[in-house]
Amino acid sequence: MTAVHLEVLVEEPSMEAFLRGLLPRLLPEDRSFQIYPFEGKADLLRKLPARLRGYARWLPVDWRIVVVVDRDDEDCRELKQRLEQCAFDADLATRTSQSASGWQIVNRIAIEELEAWYFGDWSAVRSVYTRVAATIPSRAAFRAPDAIAGGTWEAFERVLLRYGYFEGGLRKIEAARTIGLAFDPKRCSSPSFRIFRDAILEATA
Repeated sequence: MTAVHLEVLVEEPSMEAFLRGLLPRLLPEDRSFQIYPFEGKADLLRKLPARLRGYARWLPVDWRIVVVVDRDDEDCRELKQRLEQCAFDADLATRTSQSASGWQIVNRIAIEELEAWYFGDWSAVRSVYTRVAATIPSRAAFRAPDAIAGGTWEAFERVLLRYGYFEGGLRKIEAARTIGLAFDPKRCSSPSFRIFRDAILEATA
């Protein structure tokens, strides 16, 4: 059944800010969503089992749950399995375990952090921070957004600092809000973003 509403659980406010800019342009006009930020990934993972048990008691058949966390430096498979186990324990059908039409919850991982998605749509970044070079994505260190080494938010901060932005340190929520409004989901080259995007489109198509 097509989802008319998404309940989106994210680990912190910058992902919330980004998705509030993106989702209204990604979803059909008659779909709704609500985003719930936690106080970091550890907080989300600690509270997720109880949260999902609560959802399992009342979730309408035409609602879907979307959980989004950063991989950071964790093993992606182990993190995904932990998320899947939380859903299994709550008796919720995951996208991984069910057919395209039968799932209630999808777990998605930003590799390694939200800022990797920004590198995947550098045109969106440049529309907000106009002094940054257009050639950044062609450089070896940034060519594969999900493979940027040493922390993607740190890399993003260094690039913007080089062009005169955020001299007092990256303001992550501000950047997420403005880039989210400019972000083109069809253009982003980050594989982890595309997997996230496709799950949203599948749920609401």
